[in-house]
Amino acid sequence: MSSRSTKIYLLIFLAIFTRFFALNWGGNFFFHPDENNMASSLSQLSPGNLNPNFFAYGQFPLYLGYFFLRLLGLPNTFANSIFILRFFSATFSLISLFFFYKIYPRLSFLFLLIFTPGLIQLAHFGTTESLLILTFSINLYLAKLILKKPSLKLFIFASITTAIAIATKISGLFFALPIILAAIFTSSFLLIIPYILTFPIFSLLLSPYNLLAWPDFLSTINYETAVATGSIPVFYTTQFLHSFPYLFQLIKVFPYANSWPILFFAFMSIFFIKKIKDKKFVIILFITSFAYFLYFGQTYVKWTRFMSPLFFITPLLASTILRHRPKLLLLSIIPAVFFFANYFATDTRIQASNYLIRNIPSGSTILSESGNVVNLPVYPNNFNTINYDFYNYRPRDLAVILYQSDYILIPSRRVFKNYNYQYYSHLFDGRLGFVEIKKITPYFDLFLDPENAEETWSVFDRPTIRLYKKVTNLSIEQYENLL
Repeated sequence: MSSRSTKIYLLIFLAIFTRFFALNWGGNFFFHPDENNMASSLSQLSPGNLNPNFFAYGQFPLYLGYFFLRLLGLPNTFANSIFILRFFSATFSLISLFFFYKIYPRLSFLFLLIFTPGLIQLAHFGTTESLLILTFSINLYLAKLILKKPSLKLFIFASITTAIAIATKISGLFFALPIILAAIFTSSFLLIIPYILTFPIFSLLLSPYNLLAWPDFLSTINYETAVATGSIPVFYTTQFLHSFPYLFQLIKVFPYANSWPILFFAFMSIFFIKKIKDKKFVIILFITSFAYFLYFGQTYVKWTRFMSPLFFITPLLASTILRHRPKLLLLSIIPAVFFFANYFATDTRIQASNYLIRNIPSGSTILSESGNVVNLPVYPNNFNTINYDFYNYRPRDLAVILYQSDYILIPSRRVFKNYNYQYYSHLFDGRLGFVEIKKITPYFDLFLDPENAEETWSVFDRPTIRLYKKVTNLSIEQYENLL
């Protein structure tokens, strides 16, 4: 067996392992709100009712999971729905590696893709991102083939993949751009007509209730658009107040999801274009990616997942200067190794729950925070846990609860990183009379604190949890004065 063949087999093993290992993360507690919403919709489907009653995403991934469960003879329970969504997400992530490699066939590129933290994370989430990334990778590859030899078959294939993208999420329409550009560059104007006419039809066939339940679909789209633009304020978008378009993603998304070494080497690869013979395809790739970044980078909400179709760009660029530098190539994946190590550990929320039950006296009053998918502790207990709504903060109400509380639990960075309350500053400096007795952290990101990233990078699957114990009793009035 040749050295290259050995490397390829090793990379295939690493790709499968990093995508499918620990798909049961969370210890059968399901902490991710988006996959919970999808699983809730999937689990209520039946042969007599295929209306998802949920339109934040399209029906294609829901139907795929539902019919696969039926094929396996498994009931579409909530838990089964979660796991089948995660299985397909990992599968789509794995397949997308193949198409990205076909776009730029360098083992260094494939190696960096395998160890891109954001792609590993999304492969473990039962959401739509891995499927969207896959359809984007396929359309880029088809555009490359069209540039070489346009054919009706290629445009029909592209019509199907574009339809799948749109039937997964309306924003998938953006992935038509590389096909349209390839048609323009090759003057394939007659061939593109069937593409433009058929992909809307295919998308409706794959997500029919976008039309059959048009009022519900339109209402959801209007709401999601309003949230995305910030015209409807909701608690889970507070982190984006006063954020700067594009700069936010460069500071709080890409260094974490792509890892800072890969990002650094990508910026260093200034001679990338000179290394690629197919200049037209490079133009298509960068116009499409840049246009995507320009549009989604300026929206009010700037979640990590919005940038996920672009996670392949920095590994591609970095690989051009790392392909002949194996030591630097290995160095660049160290943050991903630390990230992946989290899947070998017990979920921090389960660790925290076990600690509370073993170490906190029964009947204790614990002040925690609302807005979490699953409140802590996750197991049956005899605590009086008050999940206070910090998104509707009232100093007097909080002062009364502090007076009653024996412990304070901070289940994630979600509130204290986004709200400049005196409550948190005085808690951290001890003036509220509470001291930290336990801090449960995931394996760290090398040189980067995950709590400083865009919050969804850590709060869904590996939040840092803090526990404080009351050591000084204050009056309600004293608490109120400190708040």
